[in-house]
Amino acid sequence: MPEIDARVARLRFARAAATYAAASRLEAEVGVRMLERLDYVKVAPERMLEAGCGPGRESAKLLARYPGALLLELDFALPMLHRTRGWFGRLRGPSRSVQLCGDFTRLPLATASVDLVWSNMALHWAADPPAVLRELARVLAADGLLLFSTLGPDTLAELRVAAGAGRVHRFADMHDVGDALVAAGFAAPVMDTERLTMTYPSGAALLADLRASGQTCAAPGRSRGLAGRRFQDALGAALEALRRDGRVPLTFEVVYGHAWKGTPRRRADGRSIVQFTSRSHQRI
Repeated sequence: MPEIDARVARLRFARAAATYAAASRLEAEVGVRMLERLDYVKVAPERMLEAGCGPGRESAKLLARYPGALLLELDFALPMLHRTRGWFGRLRGPSRSVQLCGDFTRLPLATASVDLVWSNMALHWAADPPAVLRELARVLAADGLLLFSTLGPDTLAELRVAAGAGRVHRFADMHDVGDALVAAGFAAPVMDTERLTMTYPSGAALLADLRASGQTCAAPGRSRGLAGRRFQDALGAALEALRRDGRVPLTFEVVYGHAWKGTPRRRADGRSIVQFTSRSHQRI
């Protein structure tokens, strides 16, 4: 799977905390569609983890859907959590939500401590997505549910052509994510994908939107040369050449997935777990 420089990604999201909510229209739309998918699964969580919560846009709706649950909001950018505690945090009482700043690959949570993991458009910003899925499986209780969205390889296709592949983040294929789920211990993952197109009044507006939402390339092998005025002008012209019906389009391949935590077959030390079930005996 493609990897990113997590330190760079964290810094960029931290800097974009104040502008993220207004600029991340795609994430807002995908969040609405994910909430609709909860209508088709039966789960009654006592503890929920929102992995990569950002400013906590879906937090209130998750708490409203599961009024008896505690919500753990986790993000790797502390300023994002400050936004959660600010204007949005005042809309709900503090007793049912806890904010945590931490790394996906080393969650500050006990094993089997949550019943539902919700992650909207965050997995593709992880330094090691398979390791993240293993951690999510670790903190999920048996029969717990993981529901997530991420980005697929056709994302930012127009920008990849205009700017060059070395300046655009690569994204994992849906089938690779599904394989990683099974390897992490999830049972029967369900995956699907759809393509959404965002349009902008200009190439400059498109780039400004990506910067304001913190979504610029953070791949370890990204081009590190200075993007001078000549490059910016060439990029702007290339994006303008893509204009359709008066707008500049940008494609996103959105991958949705959900999977249940299977019953573990081995202990952490490698020993097999054998379950015994008692049967009633009747004399005839």
